[in-house]
Amino acid sequence: MKLSILRCIGLGLGFAATCAVGPSAWATNGYFSHGYGTKAKGRGGVALAIPDDAMAGANNPALFLKLDNRLDVGVDAFMPLRGASRTNGPLGGLYNFEERSSSNQFNIPDVGYSRRLNDRMVFGLSIYGNGGLNTDYKQGDSAKSCLSPANPLAGIYAGNPFCGKGPAGVDLAQLVVAPALAYKINDHHAVGFEPLLVYQTFAAEGLQLFRDAGYSSDAAHVTNNDHDSSTGIGYRLGYLGTFGRLSVGAAYSPRINMSKFKKYAGLFADQGDFDIPANYGVGFAWKATPKWLFGVDYNRVNYSDVPSVGNSSRTARQNYTGSACLGATNGPGFGWSDVHTLKFGAEYAATDKLTLRGGFNVGDNPVSSRDVTFNILAPGVIRKHYTLGATYDWSKKLELSAHYMLAPRETVTGPSALPLPIGSPVESIDMRQQSLSVSVGYKY
Repeated sequence: MKLSILRCIGLGLGFAATCAVGPSAWATNGYFSHGYGTKAKGRGGVALAIPDDAMAGANNPALFLKLDNRLDVGVDAFMPLRGASRTNGPLGGLYNFEERSSSNQFNIPDVGYSRRLNDRMVFGLSIYGNGGLNTDYKQGDSAKSCLSPANPLAGIYAGNPFCGKGPAGVDLAQLVVAPALAYKINDHHAVGFEPLLVYQTFAAEGLQLFRDAGYSSDAAHVTNNDHDSSTGIGYRLGYLGTFGRLSVGAAYSPRINMSKFKKYAGLFADQGDFDIPANYGVGFAWKATPKWLFGVDYNRVNYSDVPSVGNSSRTARQNYTGSACLGATNGPGFGWSDVHTLKFGAEYAATDKLTLRGGFNVGDNPVSSRDVTFNILAPGVIRKHYTLGATYDWSKKLELSAHYMLAPRETVTGPSALPLPIGSPVESIDMRQQSLSVSVGYKY
């Protein structure tokens, strides 16, 4: 079978459509995945200096230079368990709740393709997803009692964790289509460039308290407006150097300016703006022996530079006017800080056909105790990931890979920022994760 560039792009866009319409629940290193590609995931996400499959463009486009013609198709069964609670409510537990988010398994596909153009250039294509601002509190009456936001003295009705009506939650999904070109400078150095074509969707429900009580700059565009979409174009630069047994890789992608979520212009800062933050990293790989390979990556994501993600929600509690209103210019956000991540991985060629992998990934928790309330919607608090993986060469052209990840439970607790008329409730959010991925690599 011979795959043309256009044929592979068509296949990739088919997977893209699958990603775009399916639900998303990524939440690992912030809302970026702990790794991209099944092999990288098995090494704890280590990938910046290791060219071993066509998902290279999601990590470092310069890696394509070391690849021959191949197609990689994979799917990750991602299983996050998320929950939240509120305690210490006034009057015997008014506003208290404890609930787990439902919808705890998500199947997320990816595809990568590489084709050698000549001895100095390789074309590549990677299609993958991000996400993570995803929760679904379906119970709808989890809070024992909530005062009416329109008139706190008028009466009491049952409510969700945000004192709204019906289920509460959000769903953010990001799809990236990244065609790339890698260029060989000389025998030891290569560079890569890829435009990043981004499509994202978002929906929120159950936030009527913020809509009805004057806490937004645009009350008609806060909640329960179905899904909205946004697009943007960015780029990623990459470098790969080889020095004997040591390889060095680096990649950088600046902040991507996305079109605004108009249906949620009263929720996200800057009238519905939700840009993708700048991210970059450097990695090292050492081929210690013919059988052993060790690698380490450092990555950083600048969440704090995007107001809708990085601005604190605490400003909103004090005064919902002017710039403190949801949706206002430089208004409140989720309060996420930047995430620094260290990834450690190793792989061992057990036989001519079987390669085994393991890894550890540790990063910052972007959510502080002061911003727990808004992050009931987006509990991206995971810090540690433990991974295993393997590849079996079925034939000279076909290989099968798999990976397993376990992320232990992390919990953050802090005072409620919900604009309630009385009391000082305390809230907690928690998350733990597992994922299992499989992929097929075809060399042609």
